[in-house]
Amino acid sequence: MTSRTPRRTRTPSVALLAALPALAVATGGCGLLGTDKKADTGEAGQGKVTITLAGPNQWNTSGSSFGPAWEALVDAFEKREPGIEVRTQVLPLDGFTQTITSQLAAGTAPELVFNQPPHKAHEVHALDEELQKPNPYVPGNQRWIDVFRKEYFGPDVSKALSKESGKLEYIPFNLVAIGLFYNKDAFTKAGIQQAPATWEDFRAACAKLKAAGYDPVALDKGALAAGWTWESITTQLTDKYYDQWNYFDVTGKPGKAPSVTEKSLSKAIKEGTLTAAKTPEVAESLKLYKEFFDNGTPNWSGVADGGATVGYRDFVTGKAAMSWGTDFAVEALKTDAKFAIGTMPFPTITKATTPVSTDAPARYGASVGGTSYMVPSTVKGEKYAATIKFLQFMSSPAIKPWLDATGGLPAIEGVEPSSETAGLLEGEWGKIYRVHGLPGGPEGSPFREVFDGFLLGKRSLQEELPDLQKWWDRGVEAGIKKNNWGDEDWAR
Repeated sequence: MTSRTPRRTRTPSVALLAALPALAVATGGCGLLGTDKKADTGEAGQGKVTITLAGPNQWNTSGSSFGPAWEALVDAFEKREPGIEVRTQVLPLDGFTQTITSQLAAGTAPELVFNQPPHKAHEVHALDEELQKPNPYVPGNQRWIDVFRKEYFGPDVSKALSKESGKLEYIPFNLVAIGLFYNKDAFTKAGIQQAPATWEDFRAACAKLKAAGYDPVALDKGALAAGWTWESITTQLTDKYYDQWNYFDVTGKPGKAPSVTEKSLSKAIKEGTLTAAKTPEVAESLKLYKEFFDNGTPNWSGVADGGATVGYRDFVTGKAAMSWGTDFAVEALKTDAKFAIGTMPFPTITKATTPVSTDAPARYGASVGGTSYMVPSTVKGEKYAATIKFLQFMSSPAIKPWLDATGGLPAIEGVEPSSETAGLLEGEWGKIYRVHGLPGGPEGSPFREVFDGFLLGKRSLQEELPDLQKWWDRGVEAGIKKNNWGDEDWAR
């Protein structure tokens, strides 16, 4: 069952391929396999240890460089460690997964590889022991693991662990998060003093933006807005069911999980505790869902997918004032948009909007599904030592200029996010929701196929509800089969 919806299953952006296994890369792909300018200089200088980092370009369309900010960061490391040279190998977006998976299996991977491609645990170094040692680039640090924001990365964070070994096998350079970008100039022109915090604020802002000549929200035919909006609404309105639906822990055993899991939702649907027709929050969610889309680009179903920023062209040209996006979109936005940008959480739906609300705050949470790298198990000796040093440097305050330039969200303590992306971690929005977003259809089914007819006004609410239940029932049965839950009493 595709409960986690589009953030995890559909997108051309790399960051969203991770935990999404997601959150996102700037628009566009990169070119041919390439390396940065250092690769053209021949062998490393005498006495130097050369290590190579290989992964996709998440920030621009270059096929040879991650960008000036990255190169400046590497230069800073090399000045700190003159005996080490770091080379960057840019892998094509449409082939990096196969390349890295094949190299790891063959034992030919370079010293650092992007962590998202499928691999076996024995093909990479587990870093748990290294993380218990001090990070020399963080003054006063006693254990490297302590520099990370513990809610996102560490031995107690299930999504940070290898599913096969239960170990920590990569280091996150940043976090990935979603939220709404907005045009500060458009807000000022429309007389909006501050970003809307509640749904009522959002309604009022949309009316002012329309009066000022803007489409309030940029939308396109991609799956991102459909999934993120549905999740952001349903996680709020169903928060009241946290205890009632929380049947299983994160391992799938009876117990409680910090966030109600897909398995728990499947049980609720299977047993009829959660139904599209009788659970009032479902119909209310659909109404607000359509209202959001009705405030978007009028012909959104015919607008090309904008990548990591929904309705990218309409947003950067100033036609629309708000847009869904991820922190990985910032570098492109700062280049293409001719106005100051800000970020904000999705609005909180309060009792002032609907009586089924409990005033539960809008939450989504960040993830380590951004830029993360691991060390192949074939890396030994001085190259391994040099690689660990680079990873330690990348989890120190020295990365702040790079994060600011790219809009990256810090995975470590003591580093503040850039002004453009601070809103993606603001308040409760930066915390993970308590109830998993309500599902769309079975895994692999296009999420928009479930809702487009309703969002476009071609199907009524009364028609959508039973149709949605059919999607859920199919998704639950598919999930039971895929996850081998069939022997459990609830699944029979």
